[in-house]
Amino acid sequence: MSANASPMIPLRIIIERPLPGVALALQAGKDGLEPPTASSTDAVVFDRAVRLGPPRPGGAPNFLGPYVQGPPATRFVYVCVGRRAGQAGSACDGRMKVPLTGITGAEVQAVLAVPGRRLVVRVPGRTPSGGPTLATVKLPAGAWQVVEDGPA
Repeated sequence: MSANASPMIPLRIIIERPLPGVALALQAGKDGLEPPTASSTDAVVFDRAVRLGPPRPGGAPNFLGPYVQGPPATRFVYVCVGRRAGQAGSACDGRMKVPLTGITGAEVQAVLAVPGRRLVVRVPGRTPSGGPTLATVKLPAGAWQVVEDGPA
């Protein structure tokens, strides 16, 4: 990496207990779709990296790149569901918004300090009523975790 290159932060988004038969895809840019890295009946996994830009006021991380959506203070990643994920004829059609705002500068530095680390978050794939998770996911504090790279 050159001295002027922005560091890349590996992310893993794990959608737990996804709705069977409903496609999920990560939104890239305005309308691109990226398939999952891994998929099973228990989880759908997206492994992607985001670019680290200059810190926001107060030192908060500033994430950039094709998977990052929204203004700097409220960055997020879209996971498209059903028809939005390219599954024609699906009864489901929407996106889940996975916030990046809970990621701290200390977590980013911990990832950068040791090769093979990444930030991981687990997101429920279904609502309590059994439908697919859509809209903004309410992540508890500390939902993003720094982990050693390895299988989901």
